[in-house]
Amino acid sequence: MLPVFTGSPSFSQVLSHPWITLLILALATGSAQASEPTPVFTPVLEAAQKLNLNRESLAMAAIPLNGPGEARFMNADTPFNPGSIMKVVTTYAALELLGPTYQWHSRLYTDGTIEADTLNGNLYFVGSGDPKLTEERLWLLFRELRAMGITHIKGDLVLDGSVFNLPNGIAAFDDDGGNPNAPFLVEPNGLLTNLNVIRIRSRADERGIHTWTEPDLIGVTLDNQMVLRDFGHCPRRYQFDYSPSVDDSGLTRITMTGVLPKGCSTASYLAVMDQADYTGALMVSLWQQLGGTLTGQIREGLHPRDNTTELLATTSSRDLVTMVRDINKWSNNVMVRQVYLTLGARFRQPSDRDDLAAADRTIREWLKSKGIDDSALFFENGSGLSRNERVTARQMATLLEHAWESRFSAELIASLPLVAMDGTMRRRLGHADMAGMGHIKTGSLKNVRSIAGFTRDENNTTWAIVAMVNDARAWGAETVLDELIEQVHLAARQQDVRTAAQ
Repeated sequence: MLPVFTGSPSFSQVLSHPWITLLILALATGSAQASEPTPVFTPVLEAAQKLNLNRESLAMAAIPLNGPGEARFMNADTPFNPGSIMKVVTTYAALELLGPTYQWHSRLYTDGTIEADTLNGNLYFVGSGDPKLTEERLWLLFRELRAMGITHIKGDLVLDGSVFNLPNGIAAFDDDGGNPNAPFLVEPNGLLTNLNVIRIRSRADERGIHTWTEPDLIGVTLDNQMVLRDFGHCPRRYQFDYSPSVDDSGLTRITMTGVLPKGCSTASYLAVMDQADYTGALMVSLWQQLGGTLTGQIREGLHPRDNTTELLATTSSRDLVTMVRDINKWSNNVMVRQVYLTLGARFRQPSDRDDLAAADRTIREWLKSKGIDDSALFFENGSGLSRNERVTARQMATLLEHAWESRFSAELIASLPLVAMDGTMRRRLGHADMAGMGHIKTGSLKNVRSIAGFTRDENNTTWAIVAMVNDARAWGAETVLDELIEQVHLAARQQDVRTAAQ
């Protein structure tokens, strides 16, 4: 009921009326709340304060997508280094621009002839930029040649990785981890196979310490300097040292040191060769395992674009949906960089200086078509493995809003790690009884921690949430980001409390 006055009330009468007093109090309360953290953000900021994180180091956004709730933002228009949540941008763009059923096709050609069991001529491998061309698929590809009756190749193995146009090369990542052979540092390449990594395995028993590599590559040898112990606890893999070197003949030698008790085993992944050398060595090793021989050289070159060659065999990748899942669940850098360059190669224009620039332009055009402001966005390689990439929390949250409405929303959401269940979120928020209640992509880099994805509140309203920390103390900020996920989950409970009070 509205206040009713008889005659012309004085100003003091108006102010003294109970309804007006309540209205003024409500407006004052609302004004105060507008300048203070929302109930969802307050516990997050308290967690940040415990780590001595400045408020300016934290950006957050939370938007309800399919139910009641109030969008909340903090520092949402300030560009932050996103870390690996940038992969969400690249993979979502790829799903919409390439399509979820997109595949990469890598092929073998020859410029020679087949006589009896001999291929007289060169064998050309034309790479497609396949993000995950595995050892097993290559074995099947060369097994197809053996099934054709080919045993001997009298010619060269020519590797064509020209699918990507990169005349200016690729900017190296400024890593400070002290391990240049870490698999996450592998760079994209049209000839990428098996993620360009070697798995080194060791086992100690009564015979001593046996070591081997997977895959078994020609030109790679192990120098086993490990010490055998009769007893002891099995050590962790980081207690071993692997030192690769290349001798004058081009042979790669990996020296292994450490202590391994009997009955124990260890394994580690290294990237010790460039992509062309690795792929050539892997192919020849597989061909020899199949009983084949190669009399020529392994070299890089171009497959002739005329009609002088014949297609022999093709291997096709799994669909893009499968690739996106592998990328986002485990934050695979080289795979998403392959996808990013594929976008550039697929939509390349004459004015683009290279495929990195083409990918940048393509994704920006796609974002603008959705009405998403790209002014603060900066791409370097689309993976987040960069000191330079930038995005705002509002841009990322708005992108997630569009993804929720996309015809491929199910494919993207299912690729993100499940809270407390799998991927990079498998060991987080297990204490909060939230297993499976969200799909969250994580990011981790020196001075950077981040999350982006979807979670539910207790009323089953789905929220798009984004949070980024850029600070020298970011290494401990996972608890802050997890607090945001948990508080959004409780947002409906807070809303109910406010409604009851009103």
